[in-house]
Amino acid sequence: MYTPKITDSVLVSEYINGKENSLEVLILRHKNRIFSFIYSKVLDKDVTEDVFQDTFIKVINTLKKGNYREEGKFLPWVLRIAHNLVIDHFRKSNKIAKFNNTDDFDIFSVLKDESLNVENQIVKEQVLNDVRKLIEELPNDQKEVLVMRMYRDMSFKEIAEITNVSINTALGRMRYALINMRKLIEKHNIVLQS
Repeated sequence: MYTPKITDSVLVSEYINGKENSLEVLILRHKNRIFSFIYSKVLDKDVTEDVFQDTFIKVINTLKKGNYREEGKFLPWVLRIAHNLVIDHFRKSNKIAKFNNTDDFDIFSVLKDESLNVENQIVKEQVLNDVRKLIEELPNDQKEVLVMRMYRDMSFKEIAEITNVSINTALGRMRYALINMRKLIEKHNIVLQS
């Protein structure tokens, strides 16, 4: 049943042409990678299972309707669907995903203090709002990379795969996003710490 010699695109074609178990092979082949990807964003096993199921419902519907176009590889396409469903999940629950930043310029470090008194909590919320507004002013390609990196904790390799650009392009977009964030902070005279 599981034959690693058969490529993803052949399995997709077989499934579209009525061979139902070809999808099962694809799911088994990529389940761990997709499940881990989703879990790394939502950090909740139940939510991960829901998003995983929703992802494959969307995959099945797209394939059945004949709307799938081989624009690269099957796995990056499925990861894009999963990524969009994760974003939908956070929009619905009004949560911000965890974020870590290893770059030199870290405007988000202000937001990480867990032991905040009420006054500091209000300041933190204001800073969060200011940062969100600044992000909205960025060009879409820079905003997309910054959100994936800072709020979704994605690697530049994952960002490159999902956005269909090279890692260098993703890095460049992040660099310009941070430069533009600095300019916007100065332009709007925003103070990011108390």
